[in-house]
Amino acid sequence: MIGDKIIIKPIHYKAANGILRIMLQEIKDSKSRYAISVAGESGSGKSETAQAIAEKLLERGIKSTIFQQDDYFVYPPKTNDQTRRADINWVGISEVRLKQLDDHLRLAVEGVNEIKKPLVIYQEDRISEETISLDGIKVIIAEGTYTTKLKNVHARVFIDLTYMETKMSRLERARERQDDFIESVLKIEHCIISAHKDIADIIITPDFEAIKQKNNNLS
Repeated sequence: MIGDKIIIKPIHYKAANGILRIMLQEIKDSKSRYAISVAGESGSGKSETAQAIAEKLLERGIKSTIFQQDDYFVYPPKTNDQTRRADINWVGISEVRLKQLDDHLRLAVEGVNEIKKPLVIYQEDRISEETISLDGIKVIIAEGTYTTKLKNVHARVFIDLTYMETKMSRLERARERQDDFIESVLKIEHCIISAHKDIADIIITPDFEAIKQKNNNLS
């Protein structure tokens, strides 16, 4: 998404290093591109952690690219906010073209060298498109609130922070005005997203430690 504000802090690199300690060997051993999802509630640090993972991978000579769920919303940000305010029942997974994102991940893992994907231009409140090259890319990182539900990923990362704990981060990022309506939206999202924690492979704790879940699929 063009116009997004990402502030990477030491805690995000801490999480990235912890994640790679768990999954780096599996990434190296994978015969196909390796797909990771990074999910969590608003302000939990999904975008920052995804970028930190990409940087730490590059330090190890592994190229990656990031797919933002925000680019796959049905409506651009301001229009989506207006739609929510007109009908709060719009809030949820149906706001996102999650299947399209999943299809793009499948194609990437299967080895296509470029993908035409949507691109949100935040300030202009419109959705354009871009073609991204996957030449030389080993890892695909999909980040966004609902990305734990994606099927075409090898490992799922879940940041275990609620919207109540991330208020300062949300204010710092200043992507949308914070009011009582937004709090209602965040409560709905919390009910949806918190149920996804159990299917994650790696949990990022509130102090940004990476912990492998017992029911995970990672070796």
